[in-house]
Amino acid sequence: MSNVQSVDRALSILEILARRGDAGVTEIGKELGVHKSTAFRLLAALETHGFVEQTEDRGSYRLGFGIVRLAGAITAQLDLNRQGQDACERLAADLGDTVNLAILDGDRAVNISQSRGAAAVASHNWIGQQTPLHATSSGKILLAFGRTSVLASVFAEPLERFTAATVTDVATLAAELDRIREVGWACTAEEYEIGLNAVAAPVRGADGSVVAALSVSGPAYRLATESFPGIAKRVIEAADEVSERMGHVR
Repeated sequence: MSNVQSVDRALSILEILARRGDAGVTEIGKELGVHKSTAFRLLAALETHGFVEQTEDRGSYRLGFGIVRLAGAITAQLDLNRQGQDACERLAADLGDTVNLAILDGDRAVNISQSRGAAAVASHNWIGQQTPLHATSSGKILLAFGRTSVLASVFAEPLERFTAATVTDVATLAAELDRIREVGWACTAEEYEIGLNAVAAPVRGADGSVVAALSVSGPAYRLATESFPGIAKRVIEAADEVSERMGHVR
């Protein structure tokens, strides 16, 4: 049985259990058109990851809480989009540039929403695009306030250079992350793309943990480095508003 065929059949099992509520190995095998032993191996793999579980009498299977975990991740992302939309659109209108919300995806940042201001010169759609943590303002926020395991993973590999301004020295980046934790905002000046600057601030969830980064980006000639502190104040205000809507109490 090929890997693709195994994945297809495993997904079919989840659909069967979603439709039926619970089912035994023989029933599942019959519906899939496979031998009972094949159905059992697929169920065992799904059970290992928590996607299915055996019922109390251990005679049949039902969906497990691994499904809830995945659904929760999607729900949190949708909630962030919904709660952050107004603040991001107002900030984009206020500053005239592009505002993004990004979350951590492994050892990368992924943008989940985007609002464009009237003066935004680029039409690039960042939604769904993964960006490096060490070379973007959002990434630096997620790296500074994220899990130590993510920090260790990023520091374990050579830091990729994208432009002449990209920080590729671990000690220099570590010092910058300390500064970010102290002042509460991050910035990049042509570190990921030549001519593109950005400023970001953390968005916190109800438990106080950083769940996203809110950033504004624009051309270096308009979003100049000397304007970063003033821009940061407005970005922090918008990020704090989203945090409050996510249930965070300062």
